[in-house]
Amino acid sequence: MAEIFRELALTFVPLFVAMDPVGNLPIFLTLTQEGTATHRKKTANLATLTAFGVGLLFVAVGRAIFSLLGIEVADFLMAGGIILLILAIRYLITGKALETEDFSASETIGVVPLGTPLVVGPAVLAALLLLMGQHHIAIVLSSFVINLVIQWVLFRQATRIVAFLGNTGVSAISKVIMLLLAAIAVKMIREGIMTILG
Repeated sequence: MAEIFRELALTFVPLFVAMDPVGNLPIFLTLTQEGTATHRKKTANLATLTAFGVGLLFVAVGRAIFSLLGIEVADFLMAGGIILLILAIRYLITGKALETEDFSASETIGVVPLGTPLVVGPAVLAALLLLMGQHHIAIVLSSFVINLVIQWVLFRQATRIVAFLGNTGVSAISKVIMLLLAAIAVKMIREGIMTILG
């Protein structure tokens, strides 16, 4: 039992950092600020379902697609790491990782950009791929689902959380998480290079 909890912890933390549930809150609120409370809850549900579907599809056929295209895991790690590093640096410098255009009135924002690439983007997909090579798939999927549940709860309670923490508190937490994400990105790039050289 202790070993299972240890494996869950080892898979949960990288996915939590890559998904950045707290850091996603300001973007979620910005994209849904013109909607009603009901619209915000529906968007949270759709975003979570989309993220789950994309992650599950990637777990199922990700390696097959890589094989078909001749892509190595190291290639994906380096590409994902570079993209994440750019996003993290951009957020730390400008205060935003992506341009938040006015998607507020759209019914599809739960799918794009919230479900993907915000909740499940290159970082999460790369982390899933990496973790599947190191841990049992049931453990990885369990950690993925737990992270999605956390993200869903935060989205559903977004207004209350921001009111409690304040915009400054959310912004500060987001910057710390982005700094950790930058470190994860560097680690991904380093592991990709070491795999190629090894």
